[in-house]
Amino acid sequence: MLIEIILGLILLVSVIILWKVNQGSSEGNNLDKLLEEKHRAMIVDINDSLNKSSDRVNKTVTEELKSTRKSLNDLQLSQQEALSKIREEITDKIHKTLSEQGKAQQETLQNSLKNTALQLIASVETLTKSVDKRLEAITGKVQERLDEGFKKTNQTFISVMERLATIDEAQKKIDGLTTNMVSLQELLGDKRSRGAFGELQLEGLIKNILPPDSYSFQHTFSKGVRADCVLFLPDPTGTVAVDSKFPMENYQKMFDVKLTDIDKAKAQKQFKLDVKKHINDIASKYIITDETSDGAVMFLPAEAVFAEIHAYHPELIQEAMAKKVWLVSPTTLMAVLNTARAVLKDVETRKQVHIIKSELGKLGKEFDRFDTRMKKLADNIRQAHENAQDVHITSQKITQRFTQIEKVELEEDSNNVLDFDEKPIVGKENES
Repeated sequence: MLIEIILGLILLVSVIILWKVNQGSSEGNNLDKLLEEKHRAMIVDINDSLNKSSDRVNKTVTEELKSTRKSLNDLQLSQQEALSKIREEITDKIHKTLSEQGKAQQETLQNSLKNTALQLIASVETLTKSVDKRLEAITGKVQERLDEGFKKTNQTFISVMERLATIDEAQKKIDGLTTNMVSLQELLGDKRSRGAFGELQLEGLIKNILPPDSYSFQHTFSKGVRADCVLFLPDPTGTVAVDSKFPMENYQKMFDVKLTDIDKAKAQKQFKLDVKKHINDIASKYIITDETSDGAVMFLPAEAVFAEIHAYHPELIQEAMAKKVWLVSPTTLMAVLNTARAVLKDVETRKQVHIIKSELGKLGKEFDRFDTRMKKLADNIRQAHENAQDVHITSQKITQRFTQIEKVELEEDSNNVLDFDEKPIVGKENES
């Protein structure tokens, strides 16, 4: 504050000096010099006074700072002492409370442990009792099941013995069947018997697959030759002859263990000649111009013979294809007959196409009638639903009006007058 006053006085003196200098500029140079000297002297005095005042201020400030530091240090020491005392008191109180609480907790823990021990003992006793009861029940059930198991094992043993007896009987039947098979082989050793067997097998296959009017057995052609079977197929196939051939003698010799390799080779050669002869006979007898198709079927009743020809004698297959004779076994004949049946069915279906079309036209007309009648029925159902809604709304209004009459809530108001002929309003069914 003192420095600010001094600075203000200096400014005021400088202003006065400048003003006087400006007024006395007309005087001589001597006066200027005097004024400058006075001005310098005053500035020196002011500077000295400022230095002295700043020294005094610094001393006072330093003394005050020292005193405040001492007071702050004293205050800190006193606070630290007070805090240490408070800490000691608090720690003592905490130790006391913790010790008391620890004792109480120990007592509660001991009591709870005793209670839990007693509860565990009681639960263990109940568990042992229940386990004993369950063990008794389980042992009883196990004994029952063991008894049942013994009964079942006895029954199965008896059934096994019965089945063994039936197996013995079956074994006896199998032995008899082997003897019958030997007799069948002896029977097939005869050429006529083999031919009859092949014809019966062919007849069974054809009767099981084709309709009766599509085949004929022992059919005689115009040349006087007779085929085992003739198939009447639609154009362009036409009439197809099927003849059964059974070249078995030389085939069996080919695999006879008792014969030498030379005899087996001779049998193989004769087997090929037999098959070739059969192919030529069928081609010459059963392929007749303008009466049969351009091919015939040679039926081999034994799958083994058919497999032997196809596997090891391709030249016979080529010759048969050249003569337009188709070799078939029972399995491949079934495929051929199924194809023929599908062709016959397709032909009959094509014959009945115009009937199917007319029936479909009638069915379309009936469906149109059904559609129109169904639409009428839907309109009637919708109208009946709307009428039912109207009746429901009217019944609600009547019941509400009756409740008002019972509660004597009548008023002379035109809004409460019922109009039973009014149209229903969607969302306002409960209005009176």
